[in-house]
Amino acid sequence: MEERVKGDVLDRGDDGVLRCWWSGSTDLYRSYHDDEWGRPVTDDQALFEKLCLEGFQAGLSWLTILRKRDNFRAAFDEFDFHRIAEYDDVQVERLVADAGIVRHRGKIESTINNAKRARDWVGSGDSLRDLIWKYQPVASSRPSDVSRDWLSSFTTSAESTALSKELKRLGWTFVGPTTMYALMQAMGLVNDHQSQCHVRRDVERARKQRPGQRSG
Repeated sequence: MEERVKGDVLDRGDDGVLRCWWSGSTDLYRSYHDDEWGRPVTDDQALFEKLCLEGFQAGLSWLTILRKRDNFRAAFDEFDFHRIAEYDDVQVERLVADAGIVRHRGKIESTINNAKRARDWVGSGDSLRDLIWKYQPVASSRPSDVSRDWLSSFTTSAESTALSKELKRLGWTFVGPTTMYALMQAMGLVNDHQSQCHVRRDVERARKQRPGQRSG
């Protein structure tokens, strides 16, 4: 495939490395792209954190959330959902007053609600890992050469819609299909790195090494 850079399909950084076009605006984005985005995550607390942060991101840029992520972690007890589930009105007011995070009362209350849902789910002997990863698409349903046009038009999927419906059925909030697709991209349920991006193959290897990887 012809290499296209700077604002089209790929971005060649000042280090000479090709990355997905969206990653070149800041060092923070570049680090997130190289070290996190698309790499499979199965830890319940990390999955819960991403679910919450994707909800806070709605209507904002992901870069805004990344810049505030350490503040979010400090404010929400490192996203320990067992602790957040015990938050009361005093904690809500504390968070609404915290200038280091996104002070959206509805999203804050949603995080507490979702922590209760997560605590109850895990307390019944299940895991968030299994709940979320069972919606990983079959490999054959995905394009082998991801393009920018495809990504720009593909903001939901049958699987993200199904995951959204299941979480809503279980009482979760701020978990729409677009938010769930962003979660899937970030947590490695899909690999949406450009075909010539320098981390795509590494991400795919990591996904294949994950127990329970679906193929076909």
